[in-house]
Amino acid sequence: MIPAKTYDTVPPQRIAYIGLGTMGAPMAAHLVRAGHQVTVYNRTHAKAEAFVSEHGGALAHTPAEAAKNAQLVITCVGNDDDLRQVCAGTDGAFHTMPPSAVLVDHTTTSAQVAQDLAQQAQRKQLFFIDAPVSGGNLGAINGVLTVMCGGDSAAFARIQPVIMAYSRAVTHLGASGSGQLAKMVNQISVAGLLQGLAEALAFGQKAGLDMHQVLQVI
Repeated sequence: MIPAKTYDTVPPQRIAYIGLGTMGAPMAAHLVRAGHQVTVYNRTHAKAEAFVSEHGGALAHTPAEAAKNAQLVITCVGNDDDLRQVCAGTDGAFHTMPPSAVLVDHTTTSAQVAQDLAQQAQRKQLFFIDAPVSGGNLGAINGVLTVMCGGDSAAFARIQPVIMAYSRAVTHLGASGSGQLAKMVNQISVAGLLQGLAEALAFGQKAGLDMHQVLQVI
């Protein structure tokens, strides 16, 4: 269930959304509700059918079919290999995107694959923005994700108001790969905080403290 949200006034775009997992599906749903013409593709076809049945939009059978004539293609898939496949594989989006179209990738990947795909896109007169997100599934459902972007600044300016449909902050951080590097900083910070909390809990338990009471106090 996608909660009510006030969307900024943005001219309707022809958008392909590729990857309807726990993050992708609610993001795509926000785009439909914001008034965009959304065509979806998912590797498990039944998920795409269920999405269209619940939220609307059009259904495609390959990434290339979804991306045909799209002004903006958005991907949210599993890993580097999945991303390469949906972008540049046999039925990848790069083969049918019109010149000057932008592909925005929300997958958490390596900075290297982002840079590689940006170069491939440039050779095809396309733009690639790496745009990993923070906020988790609830952030996607509520439309309050934080998006960290790398790539061409003019292309970023074009897509930023569109992806605000499911975000509260969309920031351009530099050249291709910068978004993924910023996401790594985010993940390292979270891991450090969790490690510190685990050490603190272990220390308190070893000291014989009532940790339930301690956590209430702090």
